[in-house]
Amino acid sequence: MATTPTPGIDCATPLTASAAKQIAAAGYKFAARYLVPATYTWKRLTLTEAQGITAAGMQIISVFETTADRAKGGAASGQADGAAALKEAQAIAQTAGSAIYFAVDYDAQPADYNAIEAYLKAAASQITGYEAGVYASYAVIEEMYKRGACKHFWQTYAWSQGKQSSHANVYQYKNGASVAGVSVDLNRSYGGEGWWNTEEGAITMSKDDAEKIIRFLSAAWFAAADDASRNEFNRLANEVRKAAGIPV
Repeated sequence: MATTPTPGIDCATPLTASAAKQIAAAGYKFAARYLVPATYTWKRLTLTEAQGITAAGMQIISVFETTADRAKGGAASGQADGAAALKEAQAIAQTAGSAIYFAVDYDAQPADYNAIEAYLKAAASQITGYEAGVYASYAVIEEMYKRGACKHFWQTYAWSQGKQSSHANVYQYKNGASVAGVSVDLNRSYGGEGWWNTEEGAITMSKDDAEKIIRFLSAAWFAAADDASRNEFNRLANEVRKAAGIPV
């Protein structure tokens, strides 16, 4: 994980393009927003908002939460929520391979852990093309990591007795701050967040230029003295292909 934390925010309030720019100008690098059905319009992330956050220079973290203790419903709830999250992610063109976090937003006890594990694994089974994460307290993060319930971990300081998990990709350390006139929670991230933006996958290079660069990289690949160098040249060539919209 990254040694220098990256500052970010999460909020229930949809961000206007102007607010996103002001939040970015204040030094924040990502915004976590709710990936929820249209019945939750008051906090729902839309494509327009995602584009505004991206244009401001921030990354996006997607989190699914309808009710705080929804995970108590186990696999059945996870299956339904995963399917709903997938529909929303596709509707806003969330980048494939990024994460969708599912919230355990209460002081979960050990008696709840089996249901939470079942919830997360069922949700993960539904979000084809994406990776599942969990937002929860220290104890839940530790337990779900141990059980392999998901791939990404966002810890809140709430109910955590001052402890911070070494497995947390994101750590929420303060609620109820105000940035750009918006009520937000403050976070730090440490790598492996699974964030995304609306420009990922966009064609930013012509096919002709890409093919010229790839020819140079190919020559370097053949001249490379070891596998590590060849693997790196291959990786770089694939990144160039992606930038030009050439299938990898």
